Amino acid sequence: MSAATTAQVRLALAPFDPAAELAAFAATHADAGGVVSFLGQVRAGEGVDALELRHFVPLTLPGMERLAHAAQARWALAGLLIVHRSGVMAPGEPIVLVAAAARHRRDAFVAVDYAMDHLKSDSWFWKRERVGGEWRWIEPRAEDHADLARWA
Repeated sequence: MSAATTAQVRLALAPFDPAAELAAFAATHADAGGVVSFLGQVRAGEGVDALELRHFVPLTLPGMERLAHAAQARWALAGLLIVHRSGVMAPGEPIVLVAAAARHRRDAFVAVDYAMDHLKSDSWFWKRERVGGEWRWIEPRAEDHADLARWA
């Protein structure tokens, strides 16, 4: 990690514009050889009409910041962006945007993958979905835990 590495980590309590976020991030890191991003959104279909993510203030943002620092320590990044929603969202709305800027693309790809695996399975959010007017809690799947285990 270079001294010039920057991390932008935000917990969004209202909808955000992923295109604007990514454009601003890329413009800030114009000297990077590559910018890689992942956008997670609420899936449409399967009867889901809403998704809610809840957070615990003393854990969520500090946990996201620790995750960003861990990614920066592992790979040579020029910058890292993590924006994660909390609250009730409709199908098609953005949930999470992770972007990494690096001199070489491989570092950026793997850093985004690492951050997403941790946000998905080892994060500080509680998730539930509404189907047919009924809310049900969602737990990480076995595949999510297997993805996380790759980084141990």
